[in-house]
Amino acid sequence: MALKGVDVSKMVSAGGLVFEALRRAIIEGELKDGDALRQDEIARLFHTSRIPVREAITMLEQQGLVKNHRFKGAVVVGLSIAEASEIFDFRCIVDAHVIRAAVPHMTPALIAEARAICDAFVSSTDPMRWGDLNRAFHITLYQASNLPFHLATLSNAMDRLDRYLRAQLLLTDGHARSNAEHLAILEACARGDAEAAADLTVAHIRGAQLALQQHLARIQAKFGSVETA
Repeated sequence: MALKGVDVSKMVSAGGLVFEALRRAIIEGELKDGDALRQDEIARLFHTSRIPVREAITMLEQQGLVKNHRFKGAVVVGLSIAEASEIFDFRCIVDAHVIRAAVPHMTPALIAEARAICDAFVSSTDPMRWGDLNRAFHITLYQASNLPFHLATLSNAMDRLDRYLRAQLLLTDGHARSNAEHLAILEACARGDAEAAADLTVAHIRGAQLALQQHLARIQAKFGSVETA
């Protein structure tokens, strides 16, 4: 199994730690669509019992990242083009609302932090870091919204898309395009133009949606449809 284990036997929240490790492995593509999550193997990797592993798999299923089968056990689920479209539609509504609420409360320090993330994004040659920095840029700006429920819900939506967006950034011109769009969003935020920031954010999400849909269509044409949640 392409997953790094750690000893969690003496830690209090073993289930939460196993969940975060598995979630990260799915998002980063170490665990791929259709991979089985074998409880005994995972428990051995993390030096724990099967109980925390079951707890972790339940949490992953609640987030739509895995699906439990009665006899087969838990497997990592894929994302259909229809499901991706629904998530992007949702994000267009929620992201726009959140950044619109955030702009009036953005400080120079927050703008500087987001700009540093943009600089790191454009200078990084590590495709795995691109996904982390892309997410960090949006979350940094959104923190000023003071809308924790919205942010938690967006985080779940990002989890469903992340591993595909990372691949799309690498296999298309997504890195350069995404950086230019991030800078445009940032400049709108810096000048306090909430409506422009919201419009640019929606355009940014729609551009990613089109690129990802094309990427998923190529995958499904080559390998067939994937099991989804």
